[in-house]
Amino acid sequence: MAAAAASRARPQRAGWAGVPRGFGGLREPPRRCGDGMRALRRVGGAAGSSPGVARCLGGLPVRGCGIPPGREGLQSCRAVEVPAGLTGRKEPAAAALPTMSQPIPVQITVLNAQDLKTLKSNLLSTLVRVEYNGAVLGESPKTHVLPDGTAEYDFSTSFECSPDGPNSLDILVQKPLLLTLLEVSGKDKKKPEKITPLAQAVVDLLPLLQGVRSLKVLAPLYAVPASPSRLYPEATAGLEVTVSSKELLLSATQFSSGNLMSITLEAAYSVPEAFTPDAQQNYMVCLQIPAADEKELLLLFKNGILKADGEKEPLPRPKNWPLGPILAPDALNIPESFIVGGPYEDEDGELNKSEDREFRIQAESTRRVVWDTEIRCFLDAAAVAVLQMRIAERRHWPVELCRMSIASGGKGKASKLDKRDEDKQIAFHGVAYVNMMHLLCPGVKQIRGAFRVFNYQDSEVFQKTKVQYSIFRDRRSQLSLGKERLGTSPGSKAAPNKAPKEEKDCNATYSEAGTFLVMEIKLDKPLVPKRLREELVQRVKELIPPRPALPPQVEGAKKVVEDYHKRVTSVAVAILREYHELFGKQLLDRGVMDHETMEEQKRQLNYELNTSGKYFAFKEQLKYSVVRIVREKYLKTTAFETKEELQAFLSELYVYLVDHMHMALNKLLSGEDVSPAPPPHTTKKQLLLFAHEAEANRDLKLASLFHKQRIARDQRSIQAWLDYGAFCLLYEDATKALECFQQAVCLDPQCIQSLLLCGIVSVKLRNYEDAEIFFEDACCLEPSSIIAWTIAGLFYELQNNYIQAERSFREAKKLLRAQLEEERRMLEAAEGDGKKPSSPSRDPEKFPDGSADKPPEVVEGVTSKEEATAVQEAPEAPEPQPPPCTIFMKTVEFLKKFNAIRFVHKALAHELLSLQGGPTCAYYLAMAWTYRLREDFPRCEECLREAVRIDPLNPNVWAQKGHLCYLQRDFDQAKDCYERVISFVEDAEDLHFVYLRLGSIYLDEKEYGRAKHIFLLACDNSASCLTWLGVGIACYRLEEMLEAEDALSEANALNNTNAEVWGYLALICLQGGRQLEAEQCYKYTVKLGLRNDALLQEIRDAQHRFGFGDPSL
Repeated sequence: MAAAAASRARPQRAGWAGVPRGFGGLREPPRRCGDGMRALRRVGGAAGSSPGVARCLGGLPVRGCGIPPGREGLQSCRAVEVPAGLTGRKEPAAAALPTMSQPIPVQITVLNAQDLKTLKSNLLSTLVRVEYNGAVLGESPKTHVLPDGTAEYDFSTSFECSPDGPNSLDILVQKPLLLTLLEVSGKDKKKPEKITPLAQAVVDLLPLLQGVRSLKVLAPLYAVPASPSRLYPEATAGLEVTVSSKELLLSATQFSSGNLMSITLEAAYSVPEAFTPDAQQNYMVCLQIPAADEKELLLLFKNGILKADGEKEPLPRPKNWPLGPILAPDALNIPESFIVGGPYEDEDGELNKSEDREFRIQAESTRRVVWDTEIRCFLDAAAVAVLQMRIAERRHWPVELCRMSIASGGKGKASKLDKRDEDKQIAFHGVAYVNMMHLLCPGVKQIRGAFRVFNYQDSEVFQKTKVQYSIFRDRRSQLSLGKERLGTSPGSKAAPNKAPKEEKDCNATYSEAGTFLVMEIKLDKPLVPKRLREELVQRVKELIPPRPALPPQVEGAKKVVEDYHKRVTSVAVAILREYHELFGKQLLDRGVMDHETMEEQKRQLNYELNTSGKYFAFKEQLKYSVVRIVREKYLKTTAFETKEELQAFLSELYVYLVDHMHMALNKLLSGEDVSPAPPPHTTKKQLLLFAHEAEANRDLKLASLFHKQRIARDQRSIQAWLDYGAFCLLYEDATKALECFQQAVCLDPQCIQSLLLCGIVSVKLRNYEDAEIFFEDACCLEPSSIIAWTIAGLFYELQNNYIQAERSFREAKKLLRAQLEEERRMLEAAEGDGKKPSSPSRDPEKFPDGSADKPPEVVEGVTSKEEATAVQEAPEAPEPQPPPCTIFMKTVEFLKKFNAIRFVHKALAHELLSLQGGPTCAYYLAMAWTYRLREDFPRCEECLREAVRIDPLNPNVWAQKGHLCYLQRDFDQAKDCYERVISFVEDAEDLHFVYLRLGSIYLDEKEYGRAKHIFLLACDNSASCLTWLGVGIACYRLEEMLEAEDALSEANALNNTNAEVWGYLALICLQGGRQLEAEQCYKYTVKLGLRNDALLQEIRDAQHRFGFGDPSL
């Protein structure tokens, strides 16, 4: 017993021919030719010369192998055949990694085990076997398990890492260390001890390539299915292991300049019916990754599991190590690495359209081959450069799929059959084309998707990928296939005449079945780094020329003194008003007022001010300005130390305030700067409305003036600059529009709208590099902006960068789905609480979305034949539903607001392709808008006709139709459309212009009562100079002179530069006999250039009739 324990305490001695005992995870020595092949190859690799070693091995008595020693044995044993290209054991995979001058030993130490009692309560003795890359490195001595479930092993072993050996750096990246916990039992001395596997654990060695020389982990133990530990599903046992190397396997520079690639093969779905569950078949997938020095790194996925119809795989589910079958299948799971899936629309491959969804769902629960395996590889800087170049050249990457037969025995003639099978065409040989161009997009580190499997045809593969060979057919010798063969079963005979037919039948099944692979390619770092936010901000600053700073808001001593003067003037005017109310406004014509009367009036005024509380109100008005003078002029912000200092300061302040009070009063009484300029009667919102009115009337000069007034009112208003830029983009030149949008960016560099509009105008000016900077900055600044991603996608499409465009559109669609899902949850929560759910906002960025408008209810009194016909043709439905909300219609509404017609057309083209049920009403409305701006009235009319057919109850449709008829001077048809719009329960978007144009039609038709009513509705909705002018004209024609003058006065207060307002005021003054006012109004009418010749002639006729009003008379 002691001798046996001592022998196990040492590393496991080599068995036959230097191969360790328990090879491949089994305790028995290798028994078959395939095992012998792997063992002989390892020995050959260690010896360094494959042909010489093969001759030596021919004379060795191999246990478990019936091949005789000698040259005949070597020729008849396939295990000794060294594949072409592998002489000297130089793996092509090692070309992707830096070479090492000397092998580096990797030390493994198994320290202890914990919680072993959770595996088996009566566990007494155990040992640990250490394996790596299919070879047993050694076994620990038998160790007793303590009552607390721990066991101390302190067992060490090692292997050498060498690019020319079996354990290269590529193997370290791909495969983990395998630890097997064995139970040692048996008390009878006459019988040998019984060793039973209990559990297995794995240790990932990747940290050794990431600059770590030593790592210590607690590897969880996973139970072997046949072991008693399966009775304890809550087992938490683990092995404490340390792994170290004497020197770094990769330097920090080598690792940082390289890249780690992970390829996950999930499954092949919708496989041919010829795929049947058979233990003699192995389903494999292989692809190649370019490495340095024109070499290739071959990645092979083996042991695919064929599953019949049933439930689809759960999500998320763990990824597996590429180890093949082991004793504890749960140990194959890679820690913290899962297949999470996701919406089909977010994938990068094929079959990701909405029409493919049903097929994908059905295929996931039918016949399929599942791998769920991840293979990693590290590429150095040279390999990364080659990979980028190959992707740019080839775009698509071939991924080959085939079914392999496993040799089931046979001696003597096996090599001849194998040779004959290799010469035959490969059965079930398919290829999927993976579009790798996504990896060349900035910041992209991962692609995942479904890729169709096609018949493998050399011409087609070369045309798409520029690859002239097949891995399974032409480079099978570089694959360690073991017992698998690429042909028919071993017992079958060659049938050259039937081979082409078999190939055709087998290959055709992939296309007929619609087979597709689902796989993921992931990089540790993107091949093309994405610009950082700081870099984008700096580039934007460089693109926008420096502008002079806006005048600062003065808050110094001069400003506060001026404010004090204004306050004194305001109080003085208020006191004078109180004096006039008490004593009247009569002037002293007979000399100066006597002293007693003045004192009496002063006493009564003081009494009135004090008793009414106005004195204290005036004092409070002056208080704030005095405090600011103390702070800004005298810089006093702290308390005084002594009363003397306080009294001295108060005396000085009093004298100063009284002096400046006299200065202000002198200016007031002398008539100089009597009062500040009155505040404007119009707001910035009203100025914008006036500008839009001028645009609608084609008075572009006046519209530009209103926009400039908005900016002059507040030069820091971003929206004012954006609105003026949109006006310039449509009616003037793009250069001025770009200046306006750049000014908005200067005011707020984080304004998404400003950045997007700068990019749009840059495209119009053909500054595509600048446009890309603006769009990328917008997406980086606001990653949740649907509109930003969509506009960026439209730009990349203009540049023929379809990969980047597709990714941008996909990101926008993902954000839209998340938004709609959140709104749906909110609605459900509101309904669950018994509250009336509000209509969800269909745009998170608060841009108007016409596609979300709900049709109004049917209104009685509809008599139009066109509408009646449209209603009859419309399909019956219990409740009209809003059209589907898409990223393109959301973007169209934003682009329409800023007159980006080119991008509107691009977005509408995508909208037309994305809708399955045909164009929507919102689509036709947007198209009609673009044609109307371009004055292409026939096409506009055609679009509106389709919109009326789709949604005859939409007020926006009839409003647009009315505008079209108005521009075509078909006023009767326009009036019908406008009357229908105002009869709807729901208002149209541009109801203001509906009122204006309908009222003007009524005035032309001399229906003054209806015109007055419509214009009053317009004033109530959004008052402007034109709406009050309409009211004034209607009242004047109705001979309601007082109401007409009031309305025209309101119009003049809103815009005192409207010549027509002055003209009608002149008529009213002439009718009232007010000669001075009539002449003044007529002067302004002529000065402002009245263009209404009929009105001008009417004024002159009235002047001649009344005999005044024209100074020249």
